[in-house]
Amino acid sequence: MGNFDQLDGVAKLGESTAYFDVDGTLVGTNLLHPTVMYFANQSSPLKSAMRIGGALLQAPAMAWAETRDRRLFNELLFSHYKGMSEDRIAVLSEEVFDVIVKPRIFKGAQDLIDRCKSSGKRVVLITGSLDWTIRYLSEHLGADHFIANRLEMKGGIATGKLLRPVVAGPEKAGLMVNDARDMGHDLAQCSAYSDSYSDVPMLSVVGHPACINPDGRLARLARAYDWPILDIESPPRGTMEKTQ
Repeated sequence: MGNFDQLDGVAKLGESTAYFDVDGTLVGTNLLHPTVMYFANQSSPLKSAMRIGGALLQAPAMAWAETRDRRLFNELLFSHYKGMSEDRIAVLSEEVFDVIVKPRIFKGAQDLIDRCKSSGKRVVLITGSLDWTIRYLSEHLGADHFIANRLEMKGGIATGKLLRPVVAGPEKAGLMVNDARDMGHDLAQCSAYSDSYSDVPMLSVVGHPACINPDGRLARLARAYDWPILDIESPPRGTMEKTQ
């Protein structure tokens, strides 16, 4: 596995952006972790049980979609937010961040982001997670911007649909292209980080892709293309804490 020394070759490139996937890359979570907490904390135990039960009934379809169509998986999962009030989600989102997300941030995530920023890079989180929770993570890590999924609301109530564009799979690459263009950044000078083979499109559109905790297929591809593989769960060389 690599370490942060492998980033030295992409430092001081001038104005550019470092794009980070979130779940599995910076944080040891997936889309289901926050969802369970949102559903388990409805206004009554009955409503919580109904939401969790409905999601469980659709679990086989979601499992199939997760391996074949990330956009469909996102749409199926977030359809179960239908009927939740915007106020309820807003109240729960900070607690979801504090209880579910924050404790699972990989120990080297902050250092990696700080290194990107010190080399002059703008940092953007790009994720299929909901914007409600990601705004807290973005602020906590000091990211400059985030691109996340957004629930459609009508009259302050979730419709069960996601606003377009859905942040998933190949769509991430297109969103990065648009974002870099808006900023006037050359994608050849930009970086991207992910743990998942499903994010190969977003890794492929930048000049400096890197993998963090990659799954098997992404690890094989990374070795074939000589993409750095970083381990941000282990302290980088020279920063090991002394034993007490």
